[in-house]
Formats: sequence, C-alpha cells, structure tokens
Amino acid sequence: MNAPSTELGQELSAVELKATLDSLKSSYHANPYPSWEERKVWLKNLSDVIFNNKMRIAQAISEDFGYRSPNDTLLAEVFPSLEGIRHALSHGKRWMKSQKKTASIWFKPASTELMPQPLGVIGVIVPWNYPLFLSVGPLTAALAAGNRCFIKMSEYTPRFSVLMEELLTQALGRDVVQVVNGGPAVAAEFSKLPFDHLLFTGSTPVGKLVMKAASENLVPVTLELGGKSPAIVSPDCAKDPKRFHNAVARTLSGKCINAGQTCIAPDYMLVPKGTEQQVVQYAREIVRKRFPEGVNSKDFTGIVSDKHAGRLQRLIDEAEEKGAKVEYIMPPNPTSRKVPMTFLLNTPEDSMAMTEEIFGPVMPIIGYDNLNDAMEYIKARPRPLALYLFDDNKHTQTQVMQQTIAGGVCLNDTLFHIAQDHLPFGGVGDSGMGHYHGKFGFDTMSKLKPIFKQNKLNAMELLAPPYGKLFSIMTSLLTRKV
Repeated sequence: MNAPSTELGQELSAVELKATLDSLKSSYHANPYPSWEERKVWLKNLSDVIFNNKMRIAQAISEDFGYRSPNDTLLAEVFPSLEGIRHALSHGKRWMKSQKKTASIWFKPASTELMPQPLGVIGVIVPWNYPLFLSVGPLTAALAAGNRCFIKMSEYTPRFSVLMEELLTQALGRDVVQVVNGGPAVAAEFSKLPFDHLLFTGSTPVGKLVMKAASENLVPVTLELGGKSPAIVSPDCAKDPKRFHNAVARTLSGKCINAGQTCIAPDYMLVPKGTEQQVVQYAREIVRKRFPEGVNSKDFTGIVSDKHAGRLQRLIDEAEEKGAKVEYIMPPNPTSRKVPMTFLLNTPEDSMAMTEEIFGPVMPIIGYDNLNDAMEYIKARPRPLALYLFDDNKHTQTQVMQQTIAGGVCLNDTLFHIAQDHLPFGGVGDSGMGHYHGKFGFDTMSKLKPIFKQNKLNAMELLAPPYGKLFSIMTSLLTRKV
C-alpha cells in the first residue's frame, strides 16, 4: 500500500487510514510475539535517531511555534524521551517475562502465572505542545511491549510531523510504525479505527469525543487530559522569606517552560491572604534574572499560533474587565506572538481564567484564609492532572495528600514527577484515565494473560458429579463463613 503522505496540508482519507492500520495489523500477525532482542533493536534505533537529530528536532518545533527555545526542547522533550527509552532498555527484558503466581490452596498442586502479551497495534494521538515527548513516550511503551504503532500528529506542528515520519521510518520501518498528519477531520476518523489500544493526549472536551468514537469498536483508551493544576504555598512556607522565594521560583519554572503550554503546568497559585503582592515582587526579581530581555529573551518560548495567542490575550482582557488586577511580570510586546508572564489578582470566579485551563504564561493568584480553605477550594473543582505543595512539614504534607486527589504530585517543586519512569503518569476524572510511563506503560499496552496450569496428579474429579457425601463435606468447607 502507499505510505501516508507527509506533504503539508495533504490529509489521508478514512479508507487510507484503515488501510494503513490493516498493514500494521498484518505485520503484527506475522510476528505477534517479538523476542526481547527484536524489541531491543527497535528501542535502540529509536534512541539513536532522536539523539542524532536532536537539533533538527528542536529547529522544526521552533519553526512550528514561531519560536521555541531549543533549551526547552532539549530539557523537556529530548531528555525525557531518551531517558524513557533508556529505562525500557534496562528493564524491558524482565517486564516481558511471565510472572509466577500462587494458585489457591484448594486447587493445588496446580500453578498460575501472568504472561504479558503484545496487544497488537496501538493508536496514539499526539498534541502540539510537546510533540516529540508525547509521541515517543507512548511509542516506547508500545515497542517495549512488542506492539506496532500508528501515530497521528497535530496539525499545529506540521514541520515536526514531517520530520517525525522521516526519522521513524528511518529507524523502525513502516511495518513497525506509521505516522500521519492532519486536522480535526483526520483525528475524528483516526479515533474510529479498531485499534487494540488508543492513547490520546489533549483537552478534556476532545478527550470525550475520542472516547465516544473509540467505544464504537470497544477500543480501550488511555486519556491524558489537563485541567487546572494548583500550586499551594502553605502558611508556614510563606512565613519564611527564603522558602517563599523558592516556592515562587519553582512555580515559575513550571509555568515558564514552553511558555506555560504544558498540561501539568501550575495553572493557579493558592497563597495565604495578604501575601499576593509579595508573590508578584518575588516573581519580578526572578523573571528579570532569568529573562533579562523579557519576551524577547532567547529562552522564552512563543505561543504556538495566532489563535492561541489571541485566546490568552482575551483571557487577560476579560479578567481585567471583570475587576481583576493585571500584573505584567514582563513588558508586553504587541508585535510578538510571545505572551508575557502575567499574574492576575482578585480574579472573578466566572472569568475564563478561572473556568478554563489557561495553557499559557498567565497565573491567577488566589488568597486563602487557612490551609483547610485551600483544600476545600481544590476539592470543589474537577480533579486536576497535577498538584504542587510547598511545605516542609510532614504532617501538613500528609494532610494535603490525603484530603485532595490529583493525577500526580510534586512536593516543593513542579513538573518533575512526569520524568520519573518508576512512577505512573496519568489523570483522574476530568484530567484523564489510565496511565503509562515505565512498566506502567508496558502493562497498559500488554494483555496480562492469566494462565492456570493443572498438574497431572490432582483431585479435581472429586468435584465432579454424581455429588455425594464427600462433595457435601467439601462444599461445606468451601462455603464456610468468612
């Protein structure tokens, strides 16, 4: 069959998408259980092609964004992509081994085991904000688990999508992975395909559509969505100027990388009432040092499109019209697609800034009376993808961990939980379902097949008709009171 086109603006039809999936399924059926040596070659080739082309990758993404700091790409995309592959190469051979389990005492001397088996073809829908990491992460899990993969890239990163198809074809071949670009129509048809598993990263409203489409073929889905992730500065932390300054610095690190276009970026700050202006003061000092030329600094990334930049400006303007105080931490530049780091104080609850995921360098600061009020504020809203707490007291940390639910947590930092390959990554409720990364991704993209193996010598015939006195004694034992 013809390979998917990579020309900008050209999209595959539903028939072509299905034909591409069928070709990958044929490849899977020809070799449904690749050896570890085969999987190892796939992963090593993937690692090599990313490493050897990391600056081409950074350049393509920068062109798609209008400008994106190469350092953002190296730190937030190339590094975790390579580290995830390295982790899979170190542990994958053990992951794929059957796990010996214990049979119930009543069925001895039988034995049981769990056999991880490749599912088949994994579909991946990639967002525009981290197009390398959010395609390579799922692909790494799929390959380690012995699957083939069909990846739908975002229409907002067409240059990188072209490069990604070139690199993956070079590293793995079209019998292992296929890449397709395209807009919402392609995404809609892609979601309807009968994959063996579908992983989507994107917004909650679109995630609902993807899940609905996948349900027609009973395709299991992993949804990595977003939401409004809070950063809480505790009262104790706010009393210590050094710790408070660090909390603002680490929150800004999570908000400024990729200009806040990160699903786990801190969306708003919860601080003790009366400290809001102190946050602004610290932020000005930190931002002036990190980005001395403001939005024109080489390490400050632009917004991916005019549409998204316009939305962020409308969000700021609407909050101000409704009574919020706007604090520009950088001077605005109307001629640039770079939105300055901006804080919003006294933001009305019905404003866009408080009802929508911001997904940009805009941060509402919300004052609270006590920590319980802060937790109640979070619990009254949809469960976030991430939660950040700045506090050194173990009792306070435990209290917040037990009283709130989020997809993942960082204590005294932001974002870095996503880069821990021994931890699962995933949302809860409106912020997603399912998880991956490391062994959790391997398990998600495997069928953990339960196997019961009967011994040649066994007493199972004692449970067969005709039922008599011995059977009555045995069932009395089996159905005894707990």
